[in-house]
Amino acid sequence: MEETALHAELRALVGQDCVLPGTSPEYLADATEAQGLRGRADAICLPRSAQEVMSVLSWCYDHDVPLIPRGGGTGYAGGAVPLDGGVVLGLERLTRVRSFDPALWRIHVEAGVRTADLRRLVREHGLLFPPDPGAAESSQIGGNVATNAGGPHAFKYGVTGAWVTGVEVVVPPGDLLVIGGAIRKDAAGYDLKSLLIGSEGTLGIITAVWLRLVPAPEAALPVVAVYESARAGCGAVEQVLAHGIEAAALEYLDGGTLAAAGSSFAGGLSEGADFMVIAEADGSAADAARIRDDLIDVLGQDALSVIAPTERAEVRALWRWRDGVSIAVTTNRGGKMSEDIVVPVDRLAEAIEGTIEIGRRLGLPACSWGHAGDGNLHSTFLLSPGDEDELARASAAAAELFALATSLGGSISGEHGLGCVKNGQLALQWPARAVELHTQIKELFDPKGLLNPGKKVAL
Repeated sequence: MEETALHAELRALVGQDCVLPGTSPEYLADATEAQGLRGRADAICLPRSAQEVMSVLSWCYDHDVPLIPRGGGTGYAGGAVPLDGGVVLGLERLTRVRSFDPALWRIHVEAGVRTADLRRLVREHGLLFPPDPGAAESSQIGGNVATNAGGPHAFKYGVTGAWVTGVEVVVPPGDLLVIGGAIRKDAAGYDLKSLLIGSEGTLGIITAVWLRLVPAPEAALPVVAVYESARAGCGAVEQVLAHGIEAAALEYLDGGTLAAAGSSFAGGLSEGADFMVIAEADGSAADAARIRDDLIDVLGQDALSVIAPTERAEVRALWRWRDGVSIAVTTNRGGKMSEDIVVPVDRLAEAIEGTIEIGRRLGLPACSWGHAGDGNLHSTFLLSPGDEDELARASAAAAELFALATSLGGSISGEHGLGCVKNGQLALQWPARAVELHTQIKELFDPKGLLNPGKKVAL
C-alpha cells in the first residue's frame, strides 16, 4: 500500500491530527541511537484511547502491516525502534488517570502517563509507587510495564511488574482484554498478566494498568562508602546481606565510572578510591536511623571513607549525581554501548572484573555501575560516535559479556530486556525446550508476526 493511502486509512480510524509522516525522527530511535540504530517507518500513529488502539491493530492485522508500540522511547535495547517499516504506535496521548483511591492504596492509569508524574501524584497523597527506573521524566508507565523496568529501589521493593495487579491490553487480531484489575490476589488461571509484563510489545499492546501503592516512608537516609577495590566493595555488599540489613537501595560504581563522574561528587573522593557503594535506609524516622547506623557500621569496616548525608538538599543532590552517571560516562568519549547483565550477588566482583578484561582485550575502555544488591551491572564499553571499527568491537564485547554472565549463573538482561540488540542470545541461558516454548508463545499470541517484529527473538 502506498504511503499516502496508508495515511488516509489511519486518519479515518484515529483522526487527521493523530497520524504523522513515517519520517518523523523522534519516533525512529531510542537510547541505542548512539550505537547507530535508527529505524524506518511508513507512518506514525498517535491514538487517544484504547478503542483507537484496537482499531489500528485490527486494521494492521487485516492488511498485513507491522505495528510497533512505543512508550517514551527511553529503552536501551532497541525495543521501540521500527526495524523495517510499518506503523509506529505512540501511546503518549493515553494519559488519563482513570481512578485513584488513596485510601485503598491503588491507582488505575493509562499507558502514556509519565513515570515521574505518577510518582509525584501519589506522593502528594502520602503514598509511594516504588519503581524508579532511569529517565523517569520521559519514560511512560506502559513502557515500564512492557519492559518490566527496574531501578535502584528494586532491591527492596521489586521491579515494576511486582506492583501491577491488572492490565488492559489489545492483542491480535484486535481484541481488547482486561486481565486482573483492582485486586491483590488472582490464582484463577495461567498468569497471563505476568506473561504480558516484560513482553516488550511483542504479544500485546498495554493500554492501561492497575497499580498497587504503599504508604511513603517517613524518612530516607543514604550512606555512601568508598573502597580501594571492587573486591573490597563487593565484599561489603555481601556483608550487608549477611547481617540481614534491609536497605532500600544498594548501588555500586566501579573505578572507571568514578573516574568519569567522581569530579562532581559532593565533597570529593578519598585518595585511592576505586569503588563506591551507595545504600539507602528508609521507613519510619526511627527505623531509617537505625538501619542507616547499621549500614554505616557494616559498610565502614573496610572502607576508605563513609559519609551519611541527612539534609534533604544533600540527599537530593546525591541521587541527582547518581542519576547523571550514565551521561558523565558517555561524555568521556562521546558514545558508549551499555548492557545490563545480572549475576548472583556473590559473583558480582567477577563480572565487574570480567567487564574490564573484555574491554582491555578488545581495545575499548570499559566500566560498570548498577544495582549491587540485585547483582545487576550496567557494563559499558566506551566508543567514538561514528567509528565503525569501534562499534564492531563493542558488539563483539557485548557478545562476550553475555557469555560471561551466563557462565556465572546469570542472565543476559536484568532490566532492559532483549529488544533487537540481544536477538538470538536467549539460547545462551535457556535450554532448547524453553527457547522453543518462548517461540511458540509468540506464535500463539501473534500468528502473523506483525506485532513489534524482530524484537525479543530467542534464536
